[in-house]
Amino acid sequence: MQHLLWATALAACCGALASAQDLAGDWVGTLDTGAGGLRLVVHVGKSAGGLKATMDSPDQNAKGIPISSIALEGAMVKFASDAVHGTYEGKLSADGNTIVGAWTQGQPLPLTLRRAAASDLAGAWSGTLDAGGQKLRLVFHIAGTTGGLTASLDSLDQSAKGIPISKVTRNGSSLAMECAAVGGKFEGTISQDLSTIDGTWSQGGGTMPLVLKHGPEITLPPPKRPQNPVKPYPYQEEEVKYPNPSAGITLAGTFTVPRGKGPFPAVLLIAGSGPHDRNEELMGHRPFLVLSDYLTRRGIAVLRADKRGVGESGGKYDTATSADFASDAEAGVAWLKTRPEVNARKIGLAGHSEGGLIAPMVAARNPDVAFLVLMAGPGVPGDQTLPEQLRLLSEAAGMPHEQAVKQAAEEAGVIAMVEKEQDTAALRKQVEERFGAEWPKSMLDNQVTALSTPWMRYFLAYDPAAALRKVTCPVLALNGSKDLQVPPKLNLPAIKKALEDGGNKHFEIVELPGLNHLFQTAGTGGVAEYERIEETIAPAALQKIASWILQQR
Repeated sequence: MQHLLWATALAACCGALASAQDLAGDWVGTLDTGAGGLRLVVHVGKSAGGLKATMDSPDQNAKGIPISSIALEGAMVKFASDAVHGTYEGKLSADGNTIVGAWTQGQPLPLTLRRAAASDLAGAWSGTLDAGGQKLRLVFHIAGTTGGLTASLDSLDQSAKGIPISKVTRNGSSLAMECAAVGGKFEGTISQDLSTIDGTWSQGGGTMPLVLKHGPEITLPPPKRPQNPVKPYPYQEEEVKYPNPSAGITLAGTFTVPRGKGPFPAVLLIAGSGPHDRNEELMGHRPFLVLSDYLTRRGIAVLRADKRGVGESGGKYDTATSADFASDAEAGVAWLKTRPEVNARKIGLAGHSEGGLIAPMVAARNPDVAFLVLMAGPGVPGDQTLPEQLRLLSEAAGMPHEQAVKQAAEEAGVIAMVEKEQDTAALRKQVEERFGAEWPKSMLDNQVTALSTPWMRYFLAYDPAAALRKVTCPVLALNGSKDLQVPPKLNLPAIKKALEDGGNKHFEIVELPGLNHLFQTAGTGGVAEYERIEETIAPAALQKIASWILQQR
């Protein structure tokens, strides 16, 4: 590494910082939500009092989202949007063209913003790929930045949006775009009038022709959700709030009660990982709304609540762990016991994904829990689940098996470092030393940030078997055979063994054929299918859950 004179370095730094004070302009970035990317565009202007800004989320068809406050303090950029309850904080680069930071809307997520620059290729480029008889509409969103071209990819027919393009290279009329996330690459020739790019898409060892046309962005109509209930409901619905005294917060939710004479059996729904509201809304689906409606129509009272720090619930989401959410679930059980419509001896928990990890934690120490329904609940620690999840999801997205296995092994290696090193700065240095030659620095930074949150550190180390061995109430454990996020072959046997080791004889383990992590009837089970599938929860899963709960005495 070349060493510079202090005076020279100081002068260069001061000059760059001075030019960086002007944030005015457009800033583009892609937010990795864990289930796909969301493109964000921040428009910054000057006002009499300093700076003003608005934000667009093109993949959500949202434009002009007001930013309530924005400030540049030294090299730190901070802005907040009260309209969407989100905040951003990042560090401006010395050249004033990049902001590296995190967007917080419940849980902090890495977000790098780059200053937009004029480009004759900027905009949407659309084409149709003929992939073995299946036609896939693709849209590449190209943006110019001061650091060069950036892009993201939408696969409309797979409901996959914001897939990051890892590298864009332009050489005259030649353009190449590499997508490491799916192991694909586009190479083409730009026409003289800048209207088309004639090229090929390569993935998984195969190459297919693909012509991209420059034009207006393609939008699809909102997906159909035939299972969403329509008011008026044939039961009572009440918006409620109740305290969690141990955390000093108030939780908010919806309580639904069957018509007729009670008291009724009741169930508290516990959502999976992420800043979910009471309906566990994701990918255009509201699984807990559908589930609560189904159960209530069959004579079961249901309480579903916003997670702490989300929606109308108090508390902070971004520092909470599964143990904190277990405390919130206990508060829900205590509240249900106060309701005259509820049979206090028949209060159970139904947890989905992480909720299926939380439910046994509560039942192991709370005799008031009469039964558990574990919907895709993990049976092994997170450090085993995540690498296998990554491998399966990567293969479902089209990545070759060997590459997916290699990627999963690397993930396991990073996780091992996370579990050993508690200091994030030291961890970042170790990861860069180990994988710096193979992964871009931005990818490494995002990986370390995501794996170092309090929630993730707890999840990686926690062994669900410890609580499962202490559960004495009846348990129904369900998984879809095509669940790639909590794979049934890895988790169901572990749940069964833990319950048996604890002496529990009142459990049922069921693998439902053809269903994915959301219990939808699926093709591959990949995340890209979730939004495209109209079904929110398969009838077979709904029927099994309701009938099993009603059989409990």
